[in-house]
Amino acid sequence: MMRSPQVRNGVVDTPSPSHFHSTVSVHKLRRFNILIIVFRFASFCFSLASAIFMFTNSRRGGSDFPQWHHFDAFRFVAVAGGIVALYSLFEVGASVWEISRGATVFPEALQVWFDFGHDQVFAYLLLSADSAGTSLARTLRDMDTCKVNNAFCVQSDISIAFGFAGFMFLGFSSLLSGFRVVSFIINGSRFHV
Repeated sequence: MMRSPQVRNGVVDTPSPSHFHSTVSVHKLRRFNILIIVFRFASFCFSLASAIFMFTNSRRGGSDFPQWHHFDAFRFVAVAGGIVALYSLFEVGASVWEISRGATVFPEALQVWFDFGHDQVFAYLLLSADSAGTSLARTLRDMDTCKVNNAFCVQSDISIAFGFAGFMFLGFSSLLSGFRVVSFIINGSRFHV
């Protein structure tokens, strides 16, 4: 029900439409935002761990021992993990900003599409890097490389596994940001309530 304009001291006060949020919807929104932060923080942790494990996967002992930077696929895993970790850290900060300030970092329409688009791109980046790393790790196991230096192969496998876990959590946050896009298209707001 729209209120009629009120006249006070010669000024017409036109009421603006307000968005009423019940206590239940505010709690739902808070849980939704906290879930996004949890997924993005998990993606940050696993991607950072993947990058650290790959960057530190070097053994001293001569030129016959493999180094992570000798293989293109392992360089891809290390760099992709680092990039996704930085992106996830930015998104955690943006989510904390949104919860604490009640507003997005960018304008709402841009923020919704930015989150969804970048989640998709970085999830694909991480998946493709870890897939390439998995293929190389299998090839190294078939050769005698892992018999000579098993610690190198184990640490590579751990890095790749952390990368896949980071992809999984980034995929979950991508689903939630996709839900926000649909809510924005239907309701004109990223909030589904």
